[in-house]
Amino acid sequence: MALQAIRRANVRLPPEVNRILYVRNLPYKISSEEMYDIFGKYGPIRQIRVGDRADTKGTAYVVYEDIFDAKNACDHLSGFNVCGRYLIVLYYQPHKLNKKLDQDKKSQELADLKAKYGVQDTPKR
Repeated sequence: MALQAIRRANVRLPPEVNRILYVRNLPYKISSEEMYDIFGKYGPIRQIRVGDRADTKGTAYVVYEDIFDAKNACDHLSGFNVCGRYLIVLYYQPHKLNKKLDQDKKSQELADLKAKYGVQDTPKR
């Protein structure tokens, strides 16, 4: 165990690697217990959140206690077949989510300004 800790101390991970995994393409009927069975093989899990709304079904967030366990799970479970569906396992990247929210907010502000000043879009030719 001590040898493993020494090896981990000397490893440099890419900047996008973190303890939170974003999982897509899950079967809609998967339970949290099944998620713990699949992802728990790679290390202790702090939390699993399975999407339950119409726009989040088939997705989940898995939070590991240790970043190396998350990396191991991501490496081994990307492309893993669950009930005939191949999982897509990615590292959670909040800056990408914020970028989309900012873009949506700017689009809404532009639409509000167009409505306020009576500007109409010109048809594209």
